Amino acid sequence: MKSMRILIDTNILIDFIIKRQPYSDDAEKVIEICMRDNIYSCIAAHSIPNIHYILRKHLTKEQRKDVLIEICSMFVVVGIDVIKLVSALKNEDFIDFEDCLQYECAKEFNADYIVTRNPSDFHESSIPTIEPPDFIKQHDIAVE
Repeated sequence: MKSMRILIDTNILIDFIIKRQPYSDDAEKVIEICMRDNIYSCIAAHSIPNIHYILRKHLTKEQRKDVLIEICSMFVVVGIDVIKLVSALKNEDFIDFEDCLQYECAKEFNADYIVTRNPSDFHESSIPTIEPPDFIKQHDIAVE
């Protein structure tokens, strides 16, 4: 049986790292499922500097470094190159450039799903989105 392939959107990672309520429990379960079920999961490389910037209000520089190194060790990190950048810049279907870059990385990874709290941001994506509660339900972990 083919292993599921997913891209985890930046918002899920931030929810997980800073325990952002009310989303952190679902984010933690998504990541737990990925590790437990050996789901082939990735993050987009540009998520790392975005998260680093957002975390400056929550964590020290050393804490940010440590947590992001850990995140990079947990997931495949799909890079951004000139082909993805130009493709995203030319893609007029996406309103948000960063979301389009997430989509470009998901395409390269051959993702089955993009796990995000904001599926409307990926309305024009050829890759289906799935919200954390639905992803969790698919993997038989009850949302508490």
